[in-house]
Amino acid sequence: MARLVFGMNQSLDGYVDHDSPAFASSAPLFQHYIEQTRGLAASLYGRRLYELMRYWDEDGPAWGEAEHAFAQAWRGTPKWVVSNTLKSVGPNARLLEGDLATAVRQLKDRLEGEIEVGGPVLAGSLTELGLIDEYRLYVHPVVLGQGAPFFTGPRPPLRLLSSERIDGSILRLAYVPA
Repeated sequence: MARLVFGMNQSLDGYVDHDSPAFASSAPLFQHYIEQTRGLAASLYGRRLYELMRYWDEDGPAWGEAEHAFAQAWRGTPKWVVSNTLKSVGPNARLLEGDLATAVRQLKDRLEGEIEVGGPVLAGSLTELGLIDEYRLYVHPVVLGQGAPFFTGPRPPLRLLSSERIDGSILRLAYVPA
């Protein structure tokens, strides 16, 4: 049975913002994400984050070795997209259809390993359903004061599973439901 893992970069005040230069990936953090993506069984995205990540579907002319490595890992990972508005998705992706709770439980039952959950709104819905197995907060030493919150609502207590310092100033905290 697969595990659902929600992880994103966040500020000290709890916000995620993909457009903020404060979350620009350093080489060690980007390498961390490459390795993590290579190890995924699948990704489960909300529409907004999926559309943002479609950037990796086509090679960029100025990309270096690391960008090509991430794109290759991302393209090779099966993806499911939760959306009421999209009618089609790109390569190696499928729309998740039907009742969210049932569809995600079936996906977890079918796969082995980690399923990455992308997007705080989707993660909030899955949290309400009790389906997230682990939360990974990549805490950056910045205060944004605005943006989308990592947690979109209250959740049951968490227990610290592990912590890791990445690139000197970024802290990865892994929590599981207590």
